Amino acid sequence: MTELRDLERELGAFRGRLLAAAVFVLLLFGLLLARLVVLQVVRHDDLATQAENNRISVLPIVPNRGLIVDRNGVVLASNYSAYTLEITPSKAGPLEPLIERLAAVVDVTARDRKRFKRLLEESKSFESLPLRTKLSEEEVARFTAQRFRFPGVEVKARLFRNYPLGEVGSHLLGYIGRINQAEKKAMEDWTDEEQGNYKGTEYIGKLGIEQAYERELHGSTGFEEMETSAGGRAVRRLASQAATTGNTLVLSVDIRLQALVEDLFGERRGALVAIDPRNGEVLAFVSKPTFDPNLFVDGIDVESWKELNESIDKPLLNRALRGTYPPGSTYKPFMAMAALNSGKRTPQTIINDTLVYMFGGHRFGSPETERGGLMDMNRAIVQSSNVYFYSLANEMGVDLMHEQLSPMGFGRKTGIDLEGEVTGDLPSTEWKRRKFKRPEQQKWYAGETISLGIGQGYNNFTMLQMASATATLVSGGQRFKPRLVREIEDVASGQRRRLASDALEPLPYKPEHVEVIRHALQGVTQEGTSRASFGGMTAYQSGGKTGTAQAVGARGGERYSAARIEEHRRDHALYIAAAPIEAPTVALAVIVENAGWGSDSAAPIARRVFDYLLLGQYPSEEDLAAMRLGKAKAPIGKPRPAADIPLPGGAAQAAAAAAQAQAPMDARLAALAASGGPR
Repeated sequence: MTELRDLERELGAFRGRLLAAAVFVLLLFGLLLARLVVLQVVRHDDLATQAENNRISVLPIVPNRGLIVDRNGVVLASNYSAYTLEITPSKAGPLEPLIERLAAVVDVTARDRKRFKRLLEESKSFESLPLRTKLSEEEVARFTAQRFRFPGVEVKARLFRNYPLGEVGSHLLGYIGRINQAEKKAMEDWTDEEQGNYKGTEYIGKLGIEQAYERELHGSTGFEEMETSAGGRAVRRLASQAATTGNTLVLSVDIRLQALVEDLFGERRGALVAIDPRNGEVLAFVSKPTFDPNLFVDGIDVESWKELNESIDKPLLNRALRGTYPPGSTYKPFMAMAALNSGKRTPQTIINDTLVYMFGGHRFGSPETERGGLMDMNRAIVQSSNVYFYSLANEMGVDLMHEQLSPMGFGRKTGIDLEGEVTGDLPSTEWKRRKFKRPEQQKWYAGETISLGIGQGYNNFTMLQMASATATLVSGGQRFKPRLVREIEDVASGQRRRLASDALEPLPYKPEHVEVIRHALQGVTQEGTSRASFGGMTAYQSGGKTGTAQAVGARGGERYSAARIEEHRRDHALYIAAAPIEAPTVALAVIVENAGWGSDSAAPIARRVFDYLLLGQYPSEEDLAAMRLGKAKAPIGKPRPAADIPLPGGAAQAAAAAAQAQAPMDARLAALAASGGPR
C-alpha cells in the first residue's frame, strides 16, 4: 500500500514537471509567435526598408568641376582623375599598425602620414580620409590583390584640380581645398537641396574665382544604386543617375597679358589692375609675388605652408584686392576733377608754386625734381606741383574732398565679383570719429587736410579702386562694377550666358572738364614725368600720372634717401593711365612696392600693357630681362608680335593632358575590384 502511494506521488510529480515543461514550451512558442507577428506584421514595412538598404547602397557621384578659361579660351583650371588610397577610421581598427602594414604594399611617405594625421584631427571618424593620392596602376593592383587584409581601407578614383599655368594668375583663380569644420557648419544653413547636392563632395573653392563661383563650378551630384553582398562587396549596379559637370567660366582676363605683367614684375612686389572703361571688364588682375595653387589641391605640406605664410614678401596676400597704399601724386588728377566739379577752381586759376607751402607754422615741401613757378591746372598736373594741390586741399577741406571723391570709388568696395575686397580709407571728419577710440584721436585737425591733396596722410586705396576710379575719370563719369567673369557656359546644353557688368549711375561731369583732365594726363606722357616711357609714341596716345608714396614716414626734417634704408621701407612707385586717351578702351593702375619713382618702375609696365592690347606687341627679351631686374629700358626696345609668344609652361599640352574624363577610370577600378584583383 505504501509502495502504491509512493508510486502515485512520483507520477504526480512527473505530471507536474511535464505540465510545467509544456507550459514553458508553449510560452516560448507564444513569445516566438508574438515576435514573428511584430516582425512580419507590425514592423514589416520598416524592416523591409532596412533590409533593402542593407542590400542596396546609394553612392553619390561627385561631378566634374567646371573649367575656367580666359577670354580667348585658354584653359586656366581643369581636372584630372587619379587613384587614392583611403581609410575610414571607424572601420579600420588601430591605425598605426594598419598604416605600417599598408606601407609594405604601397609607398607611404612621412608627408603622407603628417597630412593624414592632420585630416584625422579635423574630421570625424566615419569619414573616408586619403592616406595616399595619385597611386599608379601597379600600386592599385598590389593593394587590390591583398585588400582582404585591410578592413576599412579602399582605393577610390577621385578628381583632382589642375592649374596648368602654375603660378600665373594664382590670386585671380584661387584654389580648392578640403572642406573644413567651419565650412561644414556654414553649410548647415543651406537648403536641403543645396546640402544634398554636396553629398560626397570633399573639396570646395577657397579663394578667388574658385570661391566666388563655387556653385557654378560644382555641378550637380549624381548617384548609383549598388546591390551589395553581406560582406559589403558590390555585386551589380541597379540604377544610376549621372552627375552633371559644373559650368565653364569664361573670364574677361587675357592670360597672355596677365603672364606678361607678372613676368615684368620679376621678383618685385606689387599689383596691377587693367579695366575696360566701356563695360567694366577686368583685362588683367595681377598681384606679385604669386604662389602655385597646385600645392593646395592635394593638401599643402607643412614646409610649403610655412614658407608661404612666413615669407616677408607675403605671397598669399592678394595685393590687387586687399593691399592698400597711399596713392601719392596719382591722386592729383582726381583732386583736380573734384575742384572743377565742386566749383572750387577753374582750369585757368593760377597758383604760384614756391616749392614750399606753409600752414600753421608747418612747412609742406616739394621734391627736389619740381621746378615751381606759376601753375594753372594743366601745368600743375603735368609738372606734378605739390603746392598747387596743398592749397587746393586747404580750400576744399576734408569733408568736401570726401563728398567729391567717394562717388569715384575711393574708400568703398567696387563690387567686383570676388570675395574679400577691402574698403580702403578715404578720410573725413566722420570717418576719423569712427576710426579711432580716444577723443583726442577722433578730432580732425586742419593741418591733416594739407597732405591729403597730394595723396598722402590717411589716404589708402587698393589698385582695384585706383583702376576703377581712373576708368570713371577718363570715361567722363561712366561707372561700372568691375567684373572678372564675362560668360558662363552650361556644359550640358552648350549655351552661354553673358554676364554684363552692373552699370552704376554716371557722375555728372561736364565734357569740358573731362577734356581738361585728359589733356593734362596726355601732357604727362609727352612732357611730364612719364615721357621717358611714352614720349615719341605715335601709334596711339595715352594719358597717365606717376606717383611716389611713402611706405614709412620720415622723421621731421629728415631727407629721404633710398640708399640709406632697407629695401622693404623704401617708397612705392605708382602709375595710373588710360589709352587711347581720346576714347579710352583700357584704364589701369599699377604699384611696384619699394621701387621709388613711378616714372622709373611703374610707367614702363603700363607702356607694355598698352603695346600688347592696342598693337598686339610683346616686349623684346632684352626689355623683359631688364625689367625683371627692376631696370626699365627707355626708350622702349623693338617689340615682338604677341601671337609669337608661347604660353608659360607649355600650357596647351598641360591642359590637354589634364582633360581626362572620370568615367573611364571608375570603370577600370570597378572591373578590377569585381575580378578580385589583377590577373
